[in-house]
Amino acid sequence: MDARQMKIKAAEAALAHVEDGMRLGIGTGSTAEEFVRLLAEKVAGGLRVEGVPTSERTARLCVELGVPLKSLDELPHLDLTIDGADEVDANLALIKGGGGALLREKIVACASDRMIVIADESKVVETLGAFPLPIEINPFGQAATRLAVEKVAARLGLSGSMDLRASGDGLFMTDGGHLILDASFGRIPDAEALSSELNSIPGVVEHGLFINIASLAVIAGPAGARTLQAKTE
Repeated sequence: MDARQMKIKAAEAALAHVEDGMRLGIGTGSTAEEFVRLLAEKVAGGLRVEGVPTSERTARLCVELGVPLKSLDELPHLDLTIDGADEVDANLALIKGGGGALLREKIVACASDRMIVIADESKVVETLGAFPLPIEINPFGQAATRLAVEKVAARLGLSGSMDLRASGDGLFMTDGGHLILDASFGRIPDAEALSSELNSIPGVVEHGLFINIASLAVIAGPAGARTLQAKTE
């Protein structure tokens, strides 16, 4: 089973949680796109859903395939969000934002009763951080914001390169008009502390640590799909 087939398996398993009449948050990225394709087939067969996309990219695919869409202002409360992740640990803490949609993804996920993560086995980690952490920042004062992030990292014993994400000959811009600072920490022993510290920096719009948001993860591997649930104390 190749990587795409595993993504399709995860998307198929997540689709089983979608019920007729649901208000759905629809994620961004290659795995989420496989979910959109499968969802579109169900919609063509009569499934009634209303979707809120987490990016312009996802919105275009949904329109192309006939998945009905609404804005989050029209549907401010959602039943379920299904989205991918760049990393997921045993407690369902995530790193997201590899596709650059982390702000909208987090807003949509937090407006939902539940979030289901779909991913392949390569995304499961013991400790978050091998995937560079995306930090969405305001273009105004970007140098000062970067310095503040570096100071926070140093206080928490984190180190590694921090690079503004590029796109073509310029800088990558999010759908909201922000920049992405990719922080290659390698390992984040205390993701909650880092999340709190980053939230205190005025120039940080959002970051890719999704903690206590996902309720279930569907993980696909060569043997098929399995589920992960957050550990309870």
